[in-house]
Amino acid sequence: MAETQQDRDQHPEHDHNKDKRTTRRFALRLPVTVRYGENEQEHAAQTRDVSARGICFFVDSAIQAGSAIDFTLTLPPEITLTESIRVRCKGRVVRVEGGSAADKMSVAAVIDEYEFLAES
Repeated sequence: MAETQQDRDQHPEHDHNKDKRTTRRFALRLPVTVRYGENEQEHAAQTRDVSARGICFFVDSAIQAGSAIDFTLTLPPEITLTESIRVRCKGRVVRVEGGSAADKMSVAAVIDEYEFLAES
């Protein structure tokens, strides 16, 4: 039986054409430090997944779609294929949803720029 648009609207998890990502996502639970808001307070968060162009993380404080964010995380050897590398990124929030990781918000953001940090 052919899937209709109504079926896809009611069950978006079945819509294979909806996902237009072009880079590989890594489902990793990594600690990440996120700064956002007027005073750019630091918030501890945990990634859900990471790609070269974006990140999804869980955080317990409110953030709005469209907000500018800065975040720092350490990519592990299984991603870098060498040693752990710390990366500082700037981006913007594209989606915020009610979270599933201990009632935290799920935040998806695009990465606009990044820099590799020297070992401390």
